[in-house]
Amino acid sequence: MDIAVRAQAALGEGPTWDHAAQRLIWVDILSSRVHTYDPSTGHRSVLATEQHVGAAKPRAGGGLVVNLRDGVGLYDSAADGGGFRWLHREVVPGRRGNDAAVAPDGALWAGTMRYDEGEGGGNLIRLTGDGARDEVLPPVSVSNGIGWSPDGRLMYYIDTPTRHVDVVELGDDQLPRSRRPLVTIEPEAGYPDGLTVDADGCVWVALWDGAAIRRYTPSGALDGVIELPVVRPTACAFGGAGLRDLYITSARTGLEAPHPLSGSVLVLPDAGQGVEQAAFAG
Repeated sequence: MDIAVRAQAALGEGPTWDHAAQRLIWVDILSSRVHTYDPSTGHRSVLATEQHVGAAKPRAGGGLVVNLRDGVGLYDSAADGGGFRWLHREVVPGRRGNDAAVAPDGALWAGTMRYDEGEGGGNLIRLTGDGARDEVLPPVSVSNGIGWSPDGRLMYYIDTPTRHVDVVELGDDQLPRSRRPLVTIEPEAGYPDGLTVDADGCVWVALWDGAAIRRYTPSGALDGVIELPVVRPTACAFGGAGLRDLYITSARTGLEAPHPLSGSVLVLPDAGQGVEQAAFAG
């Protein structure tokens, strides 16, 4: 295990490999910051947002799509935050955007949660580049990890308080047809947070308060555990040359005596084989 970015993020989240720019994008939600990191040069950049930012993903042709407190917005430039505009506003007092992911068809699936984590206070929407919106799942509590099987037919999803990693079958219209638990995380192992899916269709899950990443097969069998020095890993993603390095974000919020690396981005070289993620088509 190596340190990719030594930081003290309050709530580091959402690592995403930007294939076009060959860099990692991640956010510090509570500090309202979008970070980038180029592992080949060590170059880093920071973009301040005007609201808490749950996720930031690359757009086709450049720029970012961001899941903010009051909805989903677009930046024309990731470097200086130029050209911001709202794509979809959905203002609900006491609620903010959380994790999000871009589907193979280029649509953004964006989740929300209440600041007090109230039951049923969040949602999950599917948003296309022209702003068309579908609410894709019933009310959820803490909308978190989102990912797709390599063939795009299944979506994996985490509503953290349920302790489930769910598998959702998608129809030809890319909307859910059925949903069932793939695995249930036992209480002593922590809470499931963010996830990524590898080229074998296995699901890698970050365990908040569990100091670990777990790999599950498509049938739900536990296939591996990566123990971490940080107690609150938040999410993971494959990146780097050949998409073989696993990047892991972490948090220090709420910890009385956080590990010195809490809030940093860790990397496990040659951990597996990732799948190239689509950019937002908008």
